[in-house]
Amino acid sequence: MKSLKLTAAQTALLMAVFTMGSKLVGFIREMVLANYYGAGVITDAYVMAQSIPNMLFASLFSAVAISYMPTFSKKHELDGEEEANLFTSRVLNILVLISAVSALLGFLCPDILVKFFASSFSPEQAALTESYLKITMCLLMFSSISTLLEAFLQYKGVFLPQIILGYSQSASIIVFIIISAYTSHYYLAFGVLVGNIVRCLGVSALAKRRGLRYSFNWELGDTTKNIVMLALPIFIGGSINQINAFVDKSLASGLATGSVAALNYANLISNMILTVTSTILVTLIYPKLTQANSLEDYDRVNNIMERGINVVFIIAAPCTLGAMAYSGPVIQAVYERGAFDASASALTEPAFFWYAAGILFQGLALLLTKLYYSMGNTKTPVVYAAIAAVTNIILNLVLVGPMKQGGLALATSVAAGINVIQLYFGLRRKYPRIQLLRSKRKVVKILLATVVAVGASLAVYHILPAASGLMGLIYLGAAVCAAAVVYLVLLVVMKIDEVNLIKDLFSRGR
Repeated sequence: MKSLKLTAAQTALLMAVFTMGSKLVGFIREMVLANYYGAGVITDAYVMAQSIPNMLFASLFSAVAISYMPTFSKKHELDGEEEANLFTSRVLNILVLISAVSALLGFLCPDILVKFFASSFSPEQAALTESYLKITMCLLMFSSISTLLEAFLQYKGVFLPQIILGYSQSASIIVFIIISAYTSHYYLAFGVLVGNIVRCLGVSALAKRRGLRYSFNWELGDTTKNIVMLALPIFIGGSINQINAFVDKSLASGLATGSVAALNYANLISNMILTVTSTILVTLIYPKLTQANSLEDYDRVNNIMERGINVVFIIAAPCTLGAMAYSGPVIQAVYERGAFDASASALTEPAFFWYAAGILFQGLALLLTKLYYSMGNTKTPVVYAAIAAVTNIILNLVLVGPMKQGGLALATSVAAGINVIQLYFGLRRKYPRIQLLRSKRKVVKILLATVVAVGASLAVYHILPAASGLMGLIYLGAAVCAAAVVYLVLLVVMKIDEVNLIKDLFSRGR
């Protein structure tokens, strides 16, 4: 039993490592795009053409995959492998039919979609987006298959290969970015399509090796129909983030040329920081929470959550404040080369600054949402997320005028904070046994240490001579190292014992 637990922990850790690597490759992909195309008409059209299929269907495919797994499990365990494969085939056929019809409509009428999602684009931007959209809509068929088969593989205990396939998907996009830069930018969108085809073929081969036998069967059956009912609330919840992304990009399309791309570039860095600071940690904590709740061991739940929240604060708080303090140097170091010039940095920096302000809130929201899920409550987080989404839209409309793309990013961060407040007080109201912050003084100490450490880092950075390029990156790294040393010393002096628990969270549960 102990070896099984250790293996599960090792698998979770490897998943986290490979996911980070996948995000890094995706980050390099965007750096290559920035190098060749900067922030302008082409990148705005390209980003929007990729976003439209995702905004329309990503949440739907994800919802179907999530609701598919428990039904597939019952079929597999009670009726056998053959019936389970038949059920999977039926769901696949339905998804392919929906995505094929949608792709055809998008190919024939791209102008309608562009007018709806990017009404403020100039005629040149709209025409180019329509050309790209005819290509990117075709990826729906392959994306739908991949999403469902990844759920099949997870049930079979396969987690890592499909993450690694994401590397080849990004590599395909990078190849086409380079090809298009030296031939014609009209080839740019083919990278997204080819990348999804590669991913689909790889996942299909893995599924076949794990026992999937496809059949061309269109009989729905009661279990297949139940998927629609199960997927609907999940789809609503998953669509909220897509709605926020749509509102951001739609409003940004009415700003200066390059604003859509600038938001995208800024959001990529923010999401990478969120992954490093919180997503991996939550992935490792969630199984422990689920086990404790299933045993109704609320003392253990409280201990896990208290430690988890403190560790999120320890990691995410300095990253949040540090990213805001160094928003300009970070954008310059990461992106400013080739076609991405100083004017593109000026567009991207305020968006990154305000996205960074919400990193801590987003990390806490991830952890609190997982607590709800571990207790079998999936509806309440959706309601709170919907309220946060409405708040985001209202703030977008208020802030986009005076703050441009920075206002759109700020609205996202404020909405994340409101979501955390709702999740926290909702837990206190619905589950009085759950005690999340039994030592508020500890959180105050962590925040104080964060301010002092980042302040010391800024002092070191300003003492160093002004530099750009490699030396500028080295000086930035030196300032960050100074902050890390001061921060760790302060945490030890303040007797924040969770410093030692950071490594324990990655070890076998006791």
